[in-house]
Amino acid sequence: MAPQISPSILSADFAKLADDVALISDAADWVHVDVMDNHFVPNLTIGLPVVEALLKHSALPLDCHLMIEDPDRWAPQYAEAGAGSVTIHAEAAKAPVRTLRTIRAAGARAGLGINPATPVEPYEDLLGEIDMLLLMTVEPGFGGQKFLDVVLPKVRRARKMIEGRDLWLQVDGGVSAETIERCAEAGADVFVAGNAVYGADDPAEAVRALRGKAQQATDSAAWAL
Repeated sequence: MAPQISPSILSADFAKLADDVALISDAADWVHVDVMDNHFVPNLTIGLPVVEALLKHSALPLDCHLMIEDPDRWAPQYAEAGAGSVTIHAEAAKAPVRTLRTIRAAGARAGLGINPATPVEPYEDLLGEIDMLLLMTVEPGFGGQKFLDVVLPKVRRARKMIEGRDLWLQVDGGVSAETIERCAEAGADVFVAGNAVYGADDPAEAVRALRGKAQQATDSAAWAL
């Protein structure tokens, strides 16, 4: 699969989100929306009302990443609102199979997120219930953190786990022009980038540059041959 770029609006200007989403609409594949509740992670961002408003103005599908304490309750509502993808965290979900199936039934892609210190292997049995596996490459909660190279071996193991399945492998955290090639070489194919996009003078051009680096690394990666 060709690399996909999902710019995170966590690094955008919250006072003009629709305008900032428009800046990348011709270059990106998704709009990554970080939903944080100040319980699962120590930060409070945006919720369902903002997502519903963005859906009216975004030409791109929304990639909603729920870093919240009770995803079983809230995740289906994001899918029902029209999000293209809804990711819940393995560490937070109490009924992941039911919740993932409900997300899919509402018409969205279902994602499972895993924190840096959480091993991926215990969730192999859930791969049939998801469309995307998200591996955090920073501790969730804040943008602008330094990329954690320690996660790359887990990305490689995850790539082997999902071999033969129609699954996307997303990385989120510290993805930039300096790190995206390592992520792609390890096996990721969907890349969340916040500061690397919205910190650039031209966000759309930054997206194109990131895609080019990811594609070049993917083309030479052993797992893609």
